Amino acid sequence: MTIRWLLPLLLLLGLAAPARADDISASARGVVRVVTIAVVDDEVVGFGHGSGFAVAPNRIVTNAHVVELAARHPDNVVIGIVPSEGEKSFQGKVIAIDAARDLALIEFEGISLPPLALYTGPFDEGSSVTALGYPGNVDLATARSSADYIRPLSPIRSEGVFSGRRAMADAQVLLHTAGIARGNSGGPLLDPCGRVIGVNSALTRGEEGDTSFGFAIADVELSTFLRAAGQPFAAVGTPCTSIADQLRQDNDAEAMAAAEATRARNDAVAKAAEQRAAALIKARDEAQRTRENFIALAAVLLAIAVLALGAAGFFELRGHRPAALWVAGGSALAFVAALAIFVTRPSGEPMLPPAASPIAPTVNSDAALGKLVCTVLPQRSRVTVSSLADVNLDWQEDGCMNGRTQYAENGSKWDRILVPSQDQTVSVLQFDPATKLYTNTRYLLSSAQMDAARKIRSQVTVKTCVPDIAARANLATQQAAIRAALPPLPNERIVYSCKSAP
Repeated sequence: MTIRWLLPLLLLLGLAAPARADDISASARGVVRVVTIAVVDDEVVGFGHGSGFAVAPNRIVTNAHVVELAARHPDNVVIGIVPSEGEKSFQGKVIAIDAARDLALIEFEGISLPPLALYTGPFDEGSSVTALGYPGNVDLATARSSADYIRPLSPIRSEGVFSGRRAMADAQVLLHTAGIARGNSGGPLLDPCGRVIGVNSALTRGEEGDTSFGFAIADVELSTFLRAAGQPFAAVGTPCTSIADQLRQDNDAEAMAAAEATRARNDAVAKAAEQRAAALIKARDEAQRTRENFIALAAVLLAIAVLALGAAGFFELRGHRPAALWVAGGSALAFVAALAIFVTRPSGEPMLPPAASPIAPTVNSDAALGKLVCTVLPQRSRVTVSSLADVNLDWQEDGCMNGRTQYAENGSKWDRILVPSQDQTVSVLQFDPATKLYTNTRYLLSSAQMDAARKIRSQVTVKTCVPDIAARANLATQQAAIRAALPPLPNERIVYSCKSAP
């Protein structure tokens, strides 16, 4: 048999069991079986297999000893990459190998796998770990032919605890109790959030009742190897919390924020009322003093009028008629002025402007906010594989995001569900113009789940921004159908706080 005729064998069809929507199953989508077939003079002289996991859509990591022969004899050894989902397998090639660290990087074409993320934070002894891979003893018990080794199947998971760090052949390794066997070599050792903390490579033999332990190449060795190979990888350092706990904490945070806003609003109302009461007292005193001043002035003018009238009579008796007339006219004027001032005197009631509302005006959710820079709020986020980099947004009127993506109204907030054609991730995006909070809730789904979501998405007619309210209402209805098809809980929920861009 030649290599040319071996390739069709590596492309046999198969069925993959649908993954559950938990973090370990989400990581299992990127775990593969690595098969090696050695051929000499058209004869198969060797067959081996191990495990591996994606660090990029078209590259996987495995142990060096799994593909050592292929690295030394590329013309005589075929590497087959068998994904956990799908219907076929693919040929790979070694592009980097480090025998000292027992790590290798393999590239392949024909499929895009969901990469796993490395966990870079602290990990305590006694913490739970999960091994994913393809143990050979399971294959021996269940495989009916060699074709079963190249048929896509979900990896086997086994759980244990992290038992500490050790050194093995100048490489740092993690000691753990998750059950592994031959065939697990190259598979990932995961934390409870499905993030890689090591690469399974060896195990101890339990003899005469001895406990078996597994050894995994440590995360620091893996990251050093990938950097030396020039291979970018996802790294997450946030502690692992359950999505249910995170949602509960986030709801509590929202409730506390709402309560704090209510307290602040009540305090503002009370302070405004106190200030208005003080202003009312001061204004009443000022109005009363002004009224009294008017009355006093009227009294003075009346007294002047009476005195002037008496003086006019005196001048008349003395025979000084012209003087009497002038003084009598002045008396009349003083009397009229006194009467006018008395009649027009203030009421004594204060005149205050209408009370201003201490509550901030509601933000118009339809209005444009322009370009925004959004930063992750770690305390309100649950991240397993995603980057924590800032996100740049451009929020325009009527729910138009970045000039091309239409969001649908959800009360005072706006929602959009993205179902990509390639990636196995559904993102439920939400933006609140009032608080400038942007939320990305992500579901890491199996191929079957993605196919179901894509069928519903194909019915969505709104592809670009539209001002039509009816079209947006139809979009909201279609998105509700997609949301109903999603698992009860997501894998990630990333909350961003947005500010106007410089």
